[in-house]
Amino acid sequence: MRLRLELFVKSVPESADFYTRVLGFETVSYQPDNYSVFRLGEIQIALQDRAQLPDDHPLKPQHDERSGLAVEIVLEVDDLDATYARVQNANWPIADELGKRPWGTRDFRVIDPNGLYIRVNELTQ
Repeated sequence: MRLRLELFVKSVPESADFYTRVLGFETVSYQPDNYSVFRLGEIQIALQDRAQLPDDHPLKPQHDERSGLAVEIVLEVDDLDATYARVQNANWPIADELGKRPWGTRDFRVIDPNGLYIRVNELTQ
């Protein structure tokens, strides 16, 4: 079994830039106004413009509602230090600095252009 995330975003180009330039995902397919797919190892994320969702769709934020509430995306990477340096070099804001957590793992956190909270974690066994 594999997990694929489909994210309905404000802007596919802005989100594609974040996932490729900042986090290092590779582009599988890209259509600026349509369904686009990105991969990092076994992780696959698809982006689609949320404006294409009907107004009554449960995934479409209403009014000033923030998307991604109650969701934390955890990306486990082979080289946490290199990923952290990549994010810093891209000048992307760090929501929570790289550090060792009380439960023993190391991670840092960022927020994507759509308000999704992403924890980048060292690969665990």
